[in-house]
Amino acid sequence: MPNPNRGNCGFQSTEFEQEYERPSKSQLKRDMTALQKLGAELVAEARDRVKRVPMPEDVREAILECQLIKDHEGRRRQLQYVGKKMRTLNDDELAAIQRTLDSWRGLSKADTNAMHALERRRDKLLTDEKVLTDLLDQNPELDAQHLRGLIRNARKEQAENKPPKAYRELFQILKQVAAKAKPDDDANDDHDED
Repeated sequence: MPNPNRGNCGFQSTEFEQEYERPSKSQLKRDMTALQKLGAELVAEARDRVKRVPMPEDVREAILECQLIKDHEGRRRQLQYVGKKMRTLNDDELAAIQRTLDSWRGLSKADTNAMHALERRRDKLLTDEKVLTDLLDQNPELDAQHLRGLIRNARKEQAENKPPKAYRELFQILKQVAAKAKPDDDANDDHDED
């Protein structure tokens, strides 16, 4: 039977509820796990990349040390230590690390797209003589006779199912041409901003 006096004793039911000004244990655990994953992402990167990430030296040393450990249990413990070190960083340092990782991911996507564009250009070079003429007009420093020989050899390699030596060499030439053109484009972009 319900108590008829309940609620009539002069206090609100929320009066005794505690209000927390700190995050819950669950939220703290989620934050720690996220930092642990961020540390694991850094451990998975190449050593020279990790050395360029803006972070305190003790955190960097923990990450580099973890990369050297091959033993499963030792590596797991070192990853835990990396997570502990990551928790000592302030929000600005964490944001800088995250921005760096994000830029690497974006850069690799851009690199992949650029590589695919070069592959398409190489394939067009093998099928259309006009593409070779345009390439030579845009880059007079290229040796036309050498390029024609590479194109002829690449076609022959494809027809006879031989290893694609000339095909790869064409790609490398196109890559060098693109690399020379890229700084000029960046310089033009700088002038456009003024």
